[in-house]
Amino acid sequence: MKFKQTGVALIIGGTSGMGFETAKYLAQHNVEVVIVGRNEAKINHALIQLNTLGKATALKIDLHDKNSLQTLVNYIHGDETKITYLVNTAGSFNPKPFLEHDEADYDTYMQVNKATFILSQAVAKNMAKQGFGSIVNIGSMWAKQAIKATPSSAYSMAKAGLHALTQHMAMELAEVGIRVNAVSPAVVKTPIYEAFIEPEVLDEALAGFNAFHPIGHIGRADEVAQTIAFLLSDQAQWVTGAVWDIDGGVMAGRN
Repeated sequence: MKFKQTGVALIIGGTSGMGFETAKYLAQHNVEVVIVGRNEAKINHALIQLNTLGKATALKIDLHDKNSLQTLVNYIHGDETKITYLVNTAGSFNPKPFLEHDEADYDTYMQVNKATFILSQAVAKNMAKQGFGSIVNIGSMWAKQAIKATPSSAYSMAKAGLHALTQHMAMELAEVGIRVNAVSPAVVKTPIYEAFIEPEVLDEALAGFNAFHPIGHIGRADEVAQTIAFLLSDQAQWVTGAVWDIDGGVMAGRN
């Protein structure tokens, strides 16, 4: 794939899962990456691997902390900072019945959306100065349909909002040379499921969703990362405002 080399790729949530795999893919293609995470151990582990592939740095940021978030905004607005690509992958997922959701559950999801809005706006201003940029948001199949086995009303509400934000940003930012797209994955093996599934039974639990996908198996983080990278790249230069289903056929039908 062909990538512009004018600035860095900022990967929010780039220390694990789809964000980390995207950072790896970009680093392998000579794109400098800046990963953002809040767990120092994960940051250090990710950087060791990324710097064997290309050039990578990291910022330790907590999107739920106002001052920490402002630190990242200040970096984005810095005179020396030039951002060519932005990938918003940060998030959490913890299914809970609607009647059992409390305010803290709701706020957890919505704070990530608020941070995504603030950071995307800051990055868009950075990109607009250069007249170029490409942004990919990580949405979700759950934003498009309800799955009774994984009740996730607040999460789905947040992701549906992210899908809408993607389209509105695409419409408004096209005139300054910025493309904005999103991917909408189904079940993909990432550490996000460890929030409610014990690691020792994670593979077995996720295998139970294989037949849910018409293609016959759940997804891998690197498979989604390849599509994210494509949407960022020059090969997708006429694609903006799209929310791509990367779901093994789930939205097409059922086995």
